[in-house]
Amino acid sequence: MKQKVVSFLVSGRGSNFKAIAEKIIAGEINAELGILISSTKDAKALDIANGFKMESFFIDPASFASRKDHEKAMVNLLKKYNTDLIVTAGYMRVLTPFFVKEYRNKIMNIHPALLPSFPGTNAQKQAFDKGVKMTGCTTHFIDEGTDTGPIIMQAAVPVLENDTIESLSARILKEEHRIFPESVKLFCYDRLTIIGNKVLIKSLQ
Repeated sequence: MKQKVVSFLVSGRGSNFKAIAEKIIAGEINAELGILISSTKDAKALDIANGFKMESFFIDPASFASRKDHEKAMVNLLKKYNTDLIVTAGYMRVLTPFFVKEYRNKIMNIHPALLPSFPGTNAQKQAFDKGVKMTGCTTHFIDEGTDTGPIIMQAAVPVLENDTIESLSARILKEEHRIFPESVKLFCYDRLTIIGNKVLIKSLQ
């Protein structure tokens, strides 16, 4: 099976990027590292990519006349490096329909809640403030909506009585680092089939 090329969009610390890249480097995911593109100049993820000897780029959104122009520059780079899958790992910009169309069902994200509950920003705080007894994280393909794309995997995390937003977020992040690499692995082994808004998973076993 030809290895797929996995590239990343980031804006910050890059912990999910690191979790996935380490498994690719270790051969646990049958894929090649592509490139990393950051929307912020001082993103810690850029340092992590340098440590992996991985091509990385800061593409400043402010230097473009429009969001579409910014995304065209990203698409050109991603295509230059033959990207098969784009992983948004803490990417803090909403992708436009132009970008989504270019990589339909090939952009994977993780959200720190059990979608469709608590979409958008500060999902952990949303769940905490609502007083739910269970929350978690969700991997999904990105579509034109806000956290509305086809769901791949979910992991449930109980909300404990003595939780703070910080302690809850830390436990959710631990599950993110588990299911995000697994979702990428399933994609790279051609185990995901999208029918409508549902993702069917064929076991790796």
